[in-house]
Amino acid sequence: MDFDFDRIIDRDNTNAVALHGYREYLFGGADFDMPCADEDAVAMWVADMAFASAPAAIEAMQERLTHPVFGYTAIFDDGLFDAYRDWCVEHYDWKPERKHFLTSPGVVPALYDLVEHILEPDEQVLTLTPAYGHFEHACEHHDISLVTSGLVEDSEGRYAIDFADLEAKLSDPQMRLFFLCHPHNPTGRVFTDDELRRMGELCLANDVIIASDEIHCDLLRHGVSHTPLAKLFPDSDQIITCMSQSKTFNLAGLGTAVVLIPNDEIRAIWKDRNSPIVNPVSIAGATGAFRNGEEWRNQLRSYLDANFAFAKQLLTEQLPHAVFQIPESTYLAWINLSHYFEPGTNLTRHFAEHGGVLLEGGDMFIADGDGHIRVNFACPRATLSEGLKRIIAAVPATSAG
Repeated sequence: MDFDFDRIIDRDNTNAVALHGYREYLFGGADFDMPCADEDAVAMWVADMAFASAPAAIEAMQERLTHPVFGYTAIFDDGLFDAYRDWCVEHYDWKPERKHFLTSPGVVPALYDLVEHILEPDEQVLTLTPAYGHFEHACEHHDISLVTSGLVEDSEGRYAIDFADLEAKLSDPQMRLFFLCHPHNPTGRVFTDDELRRMGELCLANDVIIASDEIHCDLLRHGVSHTPLAKLFPDSDQIITCMSQSKTFNLAGLGTAVVLIPNDEIRAIWKDRNSPIVNPVSIAGATGAFRNGEEWRNQLRSYLDANFAFAKQLLTEQLPHAVFQIPESTYLAWINLSHYFEPGTNLTRHFAEHGGVLLEGGDMFIADGDGHIRVNFACPRATLSEGLKRIIAAVPATSAG
C-alpha cells in the first residue's frame, strides 16, 4: 500500500498547537506583525508532522472505539509491552524487561517527574547543548540547576562531544543526573556506539544517573541505525530509557510514552507518585503503531529523506553560506545562518516578521544555538518548498560581517 505524504491536510478547528499555539510559545504572547494573515503563515516549528497519522494506529483506535465503555483504565495486560518489546527486538536487537516497563503522558512529563523523583535540592543536572528547551524547564520547575556541556560544531555543521568538558562537569560531586538526547535534538546526531559507551562510562564512574530521551530513534535516515544506550550497559540499573511512538507515527496528541526504569528504588518512587491511569484509546493507538506501523514508517522515512535532499540542494544553490548537515535522524533541520545575521539576532521573530514562517531560532535551545534555526521538514513537499522560499527571501542579501 502506498501512503500519500503529499496530501495537504486542513487542521483548522482541531485546536492544533502548530497553528494556534505559536504566539504564546514562540513570542510569549507579544504582539508582532507578519507579512501575511495568520492563517497564511507557514508553520514549521513544533515537532509534530503535517502528515496524516499512521493508519495502523488509527485502525487500532477505531477498533477500541467499538467498545462503548471508557472508564478508568490502567495497563494490566501485556499487549502494549509485547508490541513495544517486539519492535525493540526487531529494530535494535534489544529486549527490554517487563518489570522495568512504565508509561507516562509523554517524554517531557517523564523528564519533569524524574528530576523530582531523583534529585535533592542542591544537586544538578547536566545536558549537551544546544538542547531541547524542556530539559531546562524541567529543572527550573523544581529549582534544580542545569549545567551544560556544549557540542562542538565544525565548518560542515557536524557536531562532536567535548569529552574533556563533559568529564570535568560530571566529576562535580553535586552532579546527579545526565539528560541524554539520543538521537540528538536539534542537531540530528545519532551518536556512535563508541560515543555512547564513553558517555555512559563517564556517568557511571561518577555515580550520575542517565535519563536517555530516545524519542526520535525511529526517524532515521535510510542506512543509519540506532543503539539504545541501555543495550550497551545491560548490567547497570542507572540508565532510564524514554521512548514513544508519538514522534514516529504522529501521535503526540495522544499523550503516551514508554519509560523503562531498571532501578528498583527509583521505579518504586515513580509508582508511588504517578497515577497508573491511562487513556484507553491512546494505548490502543500506541499498540497498533508498534505492531503494524512498519510499512508506513519506511515510506515516511523515504519521503523525509527526499525532503532533506531537496532542501540541501536548494540551500546550497541559494544560501551558499548557510551551513546545513542533513541530520542522521529526526525530521528537524538545524541550519547555521550566522554568516548572514548579527550575533544575538532573534531569528524566530525575524522569519515570522519578514517571511511569515514560524520556526524556532537557536536561542530557544538553552545554549550554543546562536545564529541557527530549527525547521520542521515533516510536511508535504509543496509546503516545504514554500517555507524554504520564504526563509531564503527573508535572509539578508549581505553578510553580517
